[in-house]
Order: sequence, then structure tokens, then C-alpha cells
Amino acid sequence: MVSRQARQPGQSLKVAVLGCGSVGSQVVRLLDEQAADLAARVGVPVELAGVAVRRLDAPREVEVPEGLLTTDAAGLVRRDDIDLVVEVIGGLEPARSLILAALENGASVVTANKALLAEDGPTLFEAAEKHGRDLYYEAAVAGAIPILRPLRESLAGDKVTRVLGIVNGTTNFILDKMDTAGSGFAEALEEAQELGYAEADPTADVEGFDAAAKAAILASLAFHSRVTASDVYREGISEVTAADVQSAREMNSVVKLLAICELKDDAVAVRVHPAMIPRSHPLASVREAYNAVFVESEAAGQLMFYGPGAGGSPTASAVLGDLVTVARNVLAGTRGVGESAYADRAVLPMGETRTRYHVAIDVDDRAGVLAQVALAFAEHDVSIQTVRQEGRDLDAQLVVVSHEATDAQLSATVEHLRGMETVREVTSVMRVEGESE
Repeated sequence: MVSRQARQPGQSLKVAVLGCGSVGSQVVRLLDEQAADLAARVGVPVELAGVAVRRLDAPREVEVPEGLLTTDAAGLVRRDDIDLVVEVIGGLEPARSLILAALENGASVVTANKALLAEDGPTLFEAAEKHGRDLYYEAAVAGAIPILRPLRESLAGDKVTRVLGIVNGTTNFILDKMDTAGSGFAEALEEAQELGYAEADPTADVEGFDAAAKAAILASLAFHSRVTASDVYREGISEVTAADVQSAREMNSVVKLLAICELKDDAVAVRVHPAMIPRSHPLASVREAYNAVFVESEAAGQLMFYGPGAGGSPTASAVLGDLVTVARNVLAGTRGVGESAYADRAVLPMGETRTRYHVAIDVDDRAGVLAQVALAFAEHDVSIQTVRQEGRDLDAQLVVVSHEATDAQLSATVEHLRGMETVREVTSVMRVEGESE
């Protein structure tokens, strides 16, 4: 731990901000506009001491005070007068090296970097512990929604058993438009891009990478075990069709991209994939680009956290909340809660995770086909909950919803169906979450 000079009474706390994009610019704005309130809440003035950017002449949403912009991020985090570093540049490098350098130099860190935390969180937490500094990251998951601190602190005396969330606004907007407006995937994605909800390259969102990183962070906190992004089973929404959405509607359900973290026989199951959920479920009513996280615990029961899950101002709000907490710790000469990984639970393979399936099957319309399909499910020990036939002749289709079974059993059943002579095509396979109405 770096030795620093004793803080003088009333001495301002100096903050360095790494990045001045949509989030960083709003952090800078709030530090200025709320300076008096922040000083009252912290106990001393909070002073912006530097802002690291890639280009000094790039257009910005906020005017940074003269002399504070720098392209030397490494030099900024190593300054002896910096008490706290806010990292909002994202990505793995140079963010990881800069955070480690800041901690080594005696500064605490607030970050919104979900990808880095999900990829290499333990390295960062160990560095914070070694140097006696804070590493806070509320803004890394679900924007302004306070979900990480409740898991880490408010529910510390309880046993969390399940976390179920919509944690990506882009995909929720797309699926909501497919449900409410009858849009196709491509059409809804284009609208999301026009409104700024989706990037020009939407891969991280629509293929589930963003949600998987957040799921890893949620599972790590909820179950006191180290979970990385590579532990998370991931499917995106690019294969979700209008027919899937219509089929969900006929079941009085809706399709959502869900991050699901569960405690199963003292092992952790973590997955991200589209699923049908009943419209009676609280998450079904989450519209457009909003996020929501549903938490189940033994003592508290069911809790839901809802709000804007992205955007410069909402995310900056979460950053500033962490900044106030960390600043108070700096003044008190203490540190907050660090990593809690004492349980060290194993991560359950997806094949052993139990779920339900909705399967749409184009079949030959002749006697005995339903019995053959039912037998295929039975051979893999998968019980059928409901089955209905739609259409006749060449348009004949069976829609089957299974009871809960392992994902491996359900996957094997689907492969079996695809090899049957009487099955023309398995047109849709989607998991089903929540109790039917």
C-alpha cells in the first residue's frame, strides 16, 4: 500500500476521470453541477483533477475546464494527489492496466466496466485488497438501477436463490417492438439503431455478450462465488422470429432475453437466452429499453428492481453514488466491502440445468404422428405439459411445451425429432420460464 501524506482538515478530494464519452461527459457534468451537494454529502469538496481522453480535439457533450484534459491516462492515475479514479473507457485494455496502476498508487476506483469485471474481476479485487483500496462498480450492471449494492450489502444476511433479469435495453426494445407492433427482427433492430438504443455493430447486444457479462457479475455477488463470462451459457435473439413471438402470444406469454442466475444443489447455474415468460410475470411488463432484475431469497422473498438500464445520465448517476461512498471511506481511512467469494461454488454445465421447452414441429398430417412425437419425448425422459395441433395437410404443425427436464435431455429430444421421417422441420425451439397461467 502506497504511503501518502496525512489529509489536512477540509482538504478537497481529487478525482480523475478516464474517458469522456457518453458516460464520462455526464460524470464531469454532475461533478460540476452538484459540487455543493457532493461536498455536503462527502464532508469535503470533491474536485475534478483531470480527464483522460484519446484525442484532445474530439467533440464532447460537456465543456471540460481548461487544463484538465490529457491524453496521458497512465500519468494521470499515477499522480500522488489523486484520491479516486473513475474508469468509464470500457474494454479490457488499457482499462485493466490503468485500474491496477491506480490501486497500486493508492487511489480507490469506481468503474462501469462490465466486460473487464466479468473477464478478470478477481485480479482487480485482489489488487484492491492488497493495496487497501475500494473497487466499486454499481454502474456496471443495469445503469441507474441499484442492484449490486442490495446484493452485496442489503441482502448480506439472507440467502439469495435466484436472480432473473432483463439487463440489456437494446434487446428488450427489439423484442418489445416485435411483440407490440408486429415488427420483424431486422425492422425492430433498425428502429433501435435510429433511436440510439443500438450500436452500428449491435453484436454485443443482440448475441447476448453484454447480458452474459452482467449475468456473471450478478451471479458472483448473489452466490459468493467467482463466475466469469466464460462460465455463462449464452444465446442471443437474432434467431427469434415473428412466429416465435406469435406463438408466445397464443400462450399468453411474451419473449424476453433473460439473464438467469440460480442456486441448484449448492452449485451455480448461469445462462442468458431468449425465453417465453407468462404475461403475469413482473418482468413481462418491462417495456422498450428499460431493465429490471427480479431477485428471490429465502427470507426476503421476491424483490424487483426496475429502471433505465443504460444511457449517459443514468449510468453516471450510479457512478456518482459509488463515488460518494468511496469518498467517505477515503476520509474515514477505511474501505468498503470487497470481493465475497468464500462459497467457491462450482458452476453447473448448461446440460445439467433444468428448464422447459417450447417446440414447434412441422409434421405430416396423418394418423399416428402425435404418438410418435410423444414417444420421442418419452424416450429421453421428458414429460409433455401441453400439445396442440395447428393447420392441416402440408401446413400441419404440432406445438409442444414440455415439463421441466435437463437441458441435455431436451436438446437430445429435439435432435431426435429432427431425424424422424414424419417430421418435416423443427421450426422453433425456445425455453420457457415462469409458471404457466
